[in-house]
Amino acid sequence: MRIATWNVNSVRQRLDHLLAYLKEAEPDVLCLQELKCMDEAFPRLEVESTGYNVAVHGQKTFNGVAILSKRPLEVRTGLPGDEADAHARYIEATVPHGNGILRVASIYLPNGNPVGTEKYTYKLAWMDRLIAHARELLKLEEPLVLAGDYNVIPGPRDCYDPAAWANDALFLPQTRERFRALLNLGFTDALRAVSDEAGLYTFWDYQAGAWQKNLGIRIDHLLLSPQAIDLLQNVTIDKGMRGREKPSDHVPIHVDLA
Repeated sequence: MRIATWNVNSVRQRLDHLLAYLKEAEPDVLCLQELKCMDEAFPRLEVESTGYNVAVHGQKTFNGVAILSKRPLEVRTGLPGDEADAHARYIEATVPHGNGILRVASIYLPNGNPVGTEKYTYKLAWMDRLIAHARELLKLEEPLVLAGDYNVIPGPRDCYDPAAWANDALFLPQTRERFRALLNLGFTDALRAVSDEAGLYTFWDYQAGAWQKNLGIRIDHLLLSPQAIDLLQNVTIDKGMRGREKPSDHVPIHVDLA
């Protein structure tokens, strides 16, 4: 079973790339982030015509997450813990898997910049809510994949120049501490389960030839519960998507589960 995640940076602008990826990679489940559209503006018919069920939690202009699945979906939207939070950053679903189910979440964690503003306070609070919710999900003892754009660089080997990111919200100690707290609940960073290699990136800025110079960072992650990590077969960064015409600044990453 192939589970993928991808920040498409506007699903309508990237529709051709999305349809191509569904055809080429054939994920069973694809988690999308940064849709930048309301639910009714999502290209549902085009995606459904490729054989996928669609669950969308959209927001005008900003944010927005979705889960596409070849199998039926049972869905919940919104991250618990703050009823006043109107940002569309979290959607969760269960899909049939073997004789049971697999639970997957599509996560668009706040960027948090500039540091020293309410944006960074919101990022840390959101991460605290995610940790609390993930702790409850683990009690279900299901195969669980928390997939998405975490806006977290886990360590120095996950960025081209750690010094350049030292004061960025994506790399501050408080950010990475919370990411480690999430892992310490019992999750495994899927990529690091199969490779210790540096220079494995999922994002390259549009500026200053970052893609051509491979000045990237790894901020898109698939975190697997103990029941899911036992099924892990392979992890792939679909790097080629970044080299296409008018690409997203992120690329998909996927896991194959038994």
